[in-house]
Amino acid sequence: MKTIAVLGAGQRGQYAYSDYLKKYADQVKIVAVCEIDDYRRSRMKEMHGISEENVFADADAFFAKGKLADALILATMDETHYTYTMKALDLGYDILLEKPISPKKEECIAMVEKANACGRLLMICHVLRYTTFFRKIKEIIDSGKIGDIVSIQHNENVGIYHMAHSFVRGNWRNSDETSSIILQKSCHDLDILTYLVDSKVKSISSVGALAYFNEEHAPKGSAKRCVDCKVDCIFDARKAYLPCIGTWPTTVISNEQSETAVMEALRQGPYGRCVFHCDNNVCDHQATLIEFENGVSATFNLSAFTNQICRTIKIMGTKGMVSGNDVAGEVVYQSFVSNGFEEVKKETYRVAKVAGGHNGGDSGIMEEFIKVLQDKDHDVISSANRSLQSHLMAFAAEESRLQEGKTIYF
Repeated sequence: MKTIAVLGAGQRGQYAYSDYLKKYADQVKIVAVCEIDDYRRSRMKEMHGISEENVFADADAFFAKGKLADALILATMDETHYTYTMKALDLGYDILLEKPISPKKEECIAMVEKANACGRLLMICHVLRYTTFFRKIKEIIDSGKIGDIVSIQHNENVGIYHMAHSFVRGNWRNSDETSSIILQKSCHDLDILTYLVDSKVKSISSVGALAYFNEEHAPKGSAKRCVDCKVDCIFDARKAYLPCIGTWPTTVISNEQSETAVMEALRQGPYGRCVFHCDNNVCDHQATLIEFENGVSATFNLSAFTNQICRTIKIMGTKGMVSGNDVAGEVVYQSFVSNGFEEVKKETYRVAKVAGGHNGGDSGIMEEFIKVLQDKDHDVISSANRSLQSHLMAFAAEESRLQEGKTIYF
């Protein structure tokens, strides 16, 4: 039986990861929790039967007790990752760390080096590697059916309401406080590209901006808060959150899931603000061009301006191509033909639907985490050593964007 402590029991640390571990109660047990929110801390204590002496509201008090478990799930806000990871490594914890590793390049590198020096596991929550969708694409690539990869088109369709929730009103709205959107949101995508291409990066250039969610586009007569506004607007927080009581994203804004509690959160909290009158500065669209050392070129586009929250990809090789939509769960392989009259050979795969967030990636990474805790020789496909590449790509992309698309060489 392996024991686990949880530092940061919010949407990811508790609901995405800890709750899932209840399925494996015969193999792992959560024995300690540190969480500043009273409701979430109490819920963790009750759900996992954690003793009072191992329940903490303060990280300093948590670390002062020494090592309380074999492993640590670390899912606090981005800017705390470096300090908490270094302390946890000193205490001898194996760590599952929510992405990004850190908002700072030098800290990311130092954390990975420290884990290697300590001989401890530092596993990053790059969950896309564990989805049936991307595993199927990887299987087709590795089979040689499309030949050698030449180029990739990859899109992250953030979704207009997801953008408004997380990156305009929410925790990751301002890069001065947390991370750039290409690091915080899209290190997933940069990571999956390196996974599929299986090569280091040679160069990156990127352009993008905050085009729409600013005061310049505020409707005439709009109020600072939606509850005070008379303008009919698709971004009205009441439209965004009241119909979703009991599920994401409304569970983020209030622990109590009632109309009264949610309305109070909209009157008082950050999620009730007008999207055109917030303190956000992260991009709402960004386009990145990547050249890999093995000659593959890739374009990556993230955009807020979509209805569906999904990822779409097209991988073009010397013998054929593979494409797909992760939410639709469809992967299509096509072979090349000799002329415009020849029938194109297509193979369509409907990948298995798996319970859990990120189309099964959240549950997949937890299964992997359990395996590696039980077998130190298990090959971890989302180790910090592998995940660091995507972060360096994100830092380079943001550096390029801030320099009007200047090419950054590795």
